[in-house]
Amino acid sequence: MGEYNGGIGAGGVEPTRVRQLWHLLEPLHAVLYYAPEVFAQAAALGHDTKERWPTYFPYRAAPLGAVGAERVTSAFYSFNPSMVAEYVDSAWSVASPAAMLEARMRGIDGAYRAIFGDRTDGAELAEAAALARRAAEAANTAGRPLAAANAALEWPKAPHLQLWHAATILREHRGDGHIAALLVAGLDPVESLVSFAAIGAASVERFESRGWSAAQWTAARERLSARGLVDEDGAATEAGRELRHRVEQDTDRLAAAPWQSLGQEGVDRLADLLGDFWVAVLSSGLLPSETTLGIGRV
Repeated sequence: MGEYNGGIGAGGVEPTRVRQLWHLLEPLHAVLYYAPEVFAQAAALGHDTKERWPTYFPYRAAPLGAVGAERVTSAFYSFNPSMVAEYVDSAWSVASPAAMLEARMRGIDGAYRAIFGDRTDGAELAEAAALARRAAEAANTAGRPLAAANAALEWPKAPHLQLWHAATILREHRGDGHIAALLVAGLDPVESLVSFAAIGAASVERFESRGWSAAQWTAARERLSARGLVDEDGAATEAGRELRHRVEQDTDRLAAAPWQSLGQEGVDRLADLLGDFWVAVLSSGLLPSETTLGIGRV
């Protein structure tokens, strides 16, 4: 990957818009992992819903098919392999990937209707869905397994479900590119989290949700320290901050092409349309106030 120059892309889309649209769409996708309507669908299939992980892994991995923990670990990247195995090894015996895909659409339908009310079937959401779909359909999914798996699914007919599906393709497209940026930076799965915590993207306690032990976290910190990326307290050095900055710039650059298909006018319009729906999702109280994504902090 070449150096990201921070300029306007070939389609006239400003880099700040690429990041902003991710910030706006991510909560609309993430409702899948927190909404009671979605948990209810999983529970009806026999999944444990006392915590979110037994449903998170099969819901997110379902587009890949009935793959094992090794494939899911590779695609999800930052989770401890033992944690993935704990939830994936038995997931497909509870419900098939096809059943999970149907359940997540039913759940999102209920969640969106609960959050957005009458606006779920309104003209503004339909316009946003059409623009987001155009961007998602323009996404090149070569080398991006999660984006490709979601893009291969049939598009739902209802506009609000199209908006969620487009948001999912686009966030997985970005996430796949983010993994490529981490690989180029030489950050393994646990190092990627330690280095992100080191710049204050989220608390260490929040990153512990990915399943790494204290010993694994400490070992990763020591490896980063040996590279001059964190100090003895685990805070990022100047070199560590610069490396993470390059990772995020490369991630934005690799995520830009779908938005270039809309042009600056199109992405500006989509950003305007999404604002109220973004506020509605955040105001629902369903999403945690702090996430491992570092949205709003990076």
